[in-house]
Amino acid sequence: MDLQIPKGTRDLKPEEMIVRGRIANTLKEVFEIYGFSPLETPVFERFDVLASKYAGGSEILNETFRFKDHGKRELALRYDLTVPFSRFIGMNPNMKMPFKRYQIGDVFRDGPIAASRYRQFTQCDVDVVGCKGMTAEAEIIALANMAFSRLGMDCLIKVNSRKLLNDILDYCDVPKAKAESIIIIIDKMDKIGMEGVEKELSKEISRKSIEKIKETFSIEGLNEQKLEKLRKIIRKSEGLDELEQLLKYLNLINSGVSVDFSLARGLAYYTGTVIEVFLRDSSVKSAVCAGGRYDKMIGNFLGRGEYPAVGVSFGLDRIYDAYVEKKKSDAKSVAQIYVIPIKALDEGIKIAEELRKAGIKTDIDLNNKGISKNLQYANALGIPSVLFIGEEELKSGKLKLRDMKTGEETSLTVKELVSLERL
Repeated sequence: MDLQIPKGTRDLKPEEMIVRGRIANTLKEVFEIYGFSPLETPVFERFDVLASKYAGGSEILNETFRFKDHGKRELALRYDLTVPFSRFIGMNPNMKMPFKRYQIGDVFRDGPIAASRYRQFTQCDVDVVGCKGMTAEAEIIALANMAFSRLGMDCLIKVNSRKLLNDILDYCDVPKAKAESIIIIIDKMDKIGMEGVEKELSKEISRKSIEKIKETFSIEGLNEQKLEKLRKIIRKSEGLDELEQLLKYLNLINSGVSVDFSLARGLAYYTGTVIEVFLRDSSVKSAVCAGGRYDKMIGNFLGRGEYPAVGVSFGLDRIYDAYVEKKKSDAKSVAQIYVIPIKALDEGIKIAEELRKAGIKTDIDLNNKGISKNLQYANALGIPSVLFIGEEELKSGKLKLRDMKTGEETSLTVKELVSLERL
């Protein structure tokens, strides 16, 4: 048999999973610092939920993995974590509001395969339900800034408003019936540039409308200056008001963003603020975190009109690709200590268990290999320390700990070893 994995997927080796775990744990810590609580939903949903007109729209359904169970029920792998979350709130409408949740899980899209783009990938989402004001967006943006700062990454956070974008399209005389398709084209700006967008727009709308779009998107200056210039063109806009309010809150907490009038986010469910995060000085050019406000999805599932909600999703795979560019890791094992018993396996097993009970990640030679082979093994896995346990060490009551990077050796009792700070 010719063993292969499906295109657009990948096996993740221990050295990769160790780094991914480090990233996920950092995100989880930041999520909880901001008061978000964990939630889990199924990896697959009823297809009618994911295909609802209130959910992702026709564009994303083209990339949905569908199947039937033995009862002939139409099911699909989730393409994001937002729609299942909205379904959860719809089924639990009596949750105390605002409800702040985070979820880390795999999602699936049968889309084009490219660098840093996979068909199975991990999203790390935070969402706030039950808060209509821009305070929720401000908190999520501050959270994103803290998360990337803790990961040692320099990020650029872009914001816009779908409400404002719709007002811009009205000003540019774009027919309302074409607004969603035009937004999908505009959303490709970062990938194909203004020239590519203009070429696609020319198939849909008039030259006059295209020129007005180009003029609006070319407005430059600081955030407040951009909004002031746009206010002269579009005098009345709820989206513009909300962006001004958002900037006020962000200034209070000293959290920076860049207003980008062309930022669209292709998914149909966004109703207000949209957010994308990019990394400076990285070969990963796509957004590593994105989201926005979706005030209608949950309410429509419930038949209750608007139900305010906003959130962003951190793309763990893209963040990992960017992370390993800057921070190389040789660790192929989570072990902090590798125990090498020298004709003292019984004592070695006892001491290894003592270390484990003290919370030290410990591995041990179970095959009675020689010292040199054990050292090669520990070195190959990047285990930082080895512990020799032989007749001499057992007689003296002091074990020999070797730092695998420096070669320095220290004699310690088990009690001293447990309290050692560098482990």
